[in-house]
Amino acid sequence: MDFSFWPTTAQPWPDLLAGCQWAEANGWHGVWVPDHFMTNMPVGVAAGEELAPWLEAWTTQAALAALVPRVRIGAMVSGNRYRHPALVANMAGTVDEISGGRLVVGLGAGWQENEHQRYGMDLGSVATRSDALEEACAVIRSLLDEQRTSFDGAHYTLDGAPCAPAGHEGRRIPLLVGGKGERRTLRTVARHADQWNMWAYPHEVAHKRAVIARWCDEFDRDPAEIRITISAMGRLCASEDERDKVSARLGNHGGLVGASTGEIRDAVAAYEDAGVDELVIADFNLPLDRRSEVLDQFQHEVFADFGDFSRQ
Repeated sequence: MDFSFWPTTAQPWPDLLAGCQWAEANGWHGVWVPDHFMTNMPVGVAAGEELAPWLEAWTTQAALAALVPRVRIGAMVSGNRYRHPALVANMAGTVDEISGGRLVVGLGAGWQENEHQRYGMDLGSVATRSDALEEACAVIRSLLDEQRTSFDGAHYTLDGAPCAPAGHEGRRIPLLVGGKGERRTLRTVARHADQWNMWAYPHEVAHKRAVIARWCDEFDRDPAEIRITISAMGRLCASEDERDKVSARLGNHGGLVGASTGEIRDAVAAYEDAGVDELVIADFNLPLDRRSEVLDQFQHEVFADFGDFSRQ
C-alpha cells in the first residue's frame, strides 16, 4: 500500500511547501491538494473565516511540480463546475510537463454551495452535475489522448480542439474521479477513471468496490485496472473517551482515529484487506507546529508495516 500526503490549502504557502517537501524526503508516494476558494460556510452567515487565505489548487500544483521532486502530484479533487474541462486538460498537460511526468488529474462533480454562489458559478442539481462530470471526463480523456477533439454534448462543445503538451514525453496522464454516488459517479469511474477516491471506512470501501465492479461489466472493463485511493484523517488519542468524541466529530473522515497505535494499525490493515492501493492522509485536523512530528510517528509506528518509504 502507498501513503500520500494531503495538506489543506488554507495555510500559508511556505508551510504547505514544507509539508510536501517533508513527505517527499521521507519516502511518501504522493502529495494532493484540495480545490476550494474559501471555507464551507452558508451564504448569509457572517463569518470572518470566509476571508481567510486559500491557495488555488492548479497554480499550487504547478509550483509543487517545480519544487517537490519524485512524488505524484494531483488535486483531490478539482471541482468540475469551476473550470471548463478543456482548460483543465491544457493545464494538466502543462503541469505534467513541469513535473517531468508525475501528475494525476483529479476531478469531481462539485458540491460546495457557498463557493458557487459567491463566484456566480452554476452548481446545478445533482443530476446536472453528474451529467457534466461524465462529459468532462470524456472531454479531458480525449484531449489528452488524441491530436484533436470534437465533442457535441449537453454541457460542452469542442470543434477540432488540440491540446499540447498532453503528457510529458507522450505519457498518458491518469484520471482520478472522486465521489461515492453509486448510480452515476461510480458508473463514471468505471467508464473513464484510472483511479477512484472518497472518504470512507474499510467496510464502505469493500461495498463501493463491488459497485464499481458491476459497472465495469457494462463497459467490458477489468475493475483491477482502477486504482483505489481512500482519504482519511489520523488522530492518536489519549483515551478511549477522546477517541469516541473525535470519531463522532470527524465522521467518515476519521478512518485512522484510535486510542493506541495498535488500533490505528488495525484500521490500516482493514483498509489493505478491503483492497485499498493508496491511503491519502489529510493534515486538516493536525496542529501546524506539530504536523511533521505527528506524521513521523504515524509513519514509523504504523505505516511502515504496510508501505515502502525507501523511495529516493
